[in-house]
Amino acid sequence: MGRVIGFELNSQNPEKAADFYSKVFGWKVAEPHWDYREVTTGSESKTGISGGIAKGPNDYPHGTRIQIEVDSIDESIAKALDNGALIVRDKMEFDDFYLAYLVDPTGLGIGLIENKG
Repeated sequence: MGRVIGFELNSQNPEKAADFYSKVFGWKVAEPHWDYREVTTGSESKTGISGGIAKGPNDYPHGTRIQIEVDSIDESIAKALDNGALIVRDKMEFDDFYLAYLVDPTGLGIGLIENKG
């Protein structure tokens, strides 16, 4: 079962967004890395779903996407395509995980993550 493990807030002004969420909700926002700021929304005593704030790319300039962890990103992409999804960004490789962005048949953007190892 794919589980939601994070979120991504895309903005054309990520500095302003980071400042807003930090001040209003007390989120801890890390310094940017590749135009992506990791966000912690919980604490040890009260967990939350963490995510990030990024400068939105051309294919998704504004909005929120959930990140869904899957066992096999290739199988999940194939199943999603068979069920009407569109690939926004095909499988990308990072140090510890693979990532892809899709749009479901209703137009909602999602990210798929497969952890390595």
